[in-house]
Amino acid sequence: MSRLELTYEQVYDLVHKMCTRVSPDNLYLLKKAAEKESNVEAKTFLETMVKNVALAGEKDKPVCQSPGYPSVWIRWGEAYEPNLTNIMGNITKAVQQATLDGYIRPSIVHPLTRVNPGDSSGRGVPNFELRYDKDLPYVEIVVSAKGCGAELPNVAKILTPATLGKNYKGLKKLVLDTITGSNGFIGAHGFPCPPFSLGIGIGGQMDVAAKLSREAISTRNWLDHNPDPLFDSLEQELLADINKLGNGPAGIGGDTTALAVKIAWASTHTAICPVVINFHCWVARRFGLRFYPDGHVEELFQVKD
Repeated sequence: MSRLELTYEQVYDLVHKMCTRVSPDNLYLLKKAAEKESNVEAKTFLETMVKNVALAGEKDKPVCQSPGYPSVWIRWGEAYEPNLTNIMGNITKAVQQATLDGYIRPSIVHPLTRVNPGDSSGRGVPNFELRYDKDLPYVEIVVSAKGCGAELPNVAKILTPATLGKNYKGLKKLVLDTITGSNGFIGAHGFPCPPFSLGIGIGGQMDVAAKLSREAISTRNWLDHNPDPLFDSLEQELLADINKLGNGPAGIGGDTTALAVKIAWASTHTAICPVVINFHCWVARRFGLRFYPDGHVEELFQVKD
């Protein structure tokens, strides 16, 4: 079996791109939203977001002042395996150096004492999610820094078969209530920097649903379709219903409240249906690559004609 090794310079380039760009699918959706927006103020907001992305690239500056929380997904199969010690070690060092270089604001702290080491280091940082899938012919690495202001309206709920409801009415209501602030929720409004995207994790126990919710919105192309027809239909229905709310960019009103809804699921116990709703701000700072044994490298999140 061949093995992938990456130099520190290669890994630092991944992290640098994560800080100074948004993924192509994200930028495409922002531009499309700006083109069709009927609210004048909302249209200006969307156009400013697009301009901000362009200026970040031109000036080699962070695309957003919020550093987000760094997470990394590494997936591989039988044909090609990563040297995890090499890659994980270099990613950790690269995140710390990018912080010292000014691409990431140092905002990682101890959860209780709030002590800040000043270089985005700390226990469990970055968060690494590792997955072996026997049939994968490549090593896939996704680095993501999801803004933490967008975490504020997140919701975790254990539904039962009864509260899930016929035609999943309870699930759909939970999503919309989470956004509007009904039933005591904080509500989305301007917190998650709309137009936001939603990752929804369904199934497992609560810890499984939470991981699925972040994985769905951070690793899937925002232009793709869920391979499962049931969940694809739910994604499209929820996206349409969210945009009918009219909250709009920055919560000022408009046609585009959300850019995408992505669902990931796992089987669960007969008595429960855990659901975690995970907001992603309009800034999709993430970069992903697939490395093949023959040396070919493929960039993720591309926009296909």
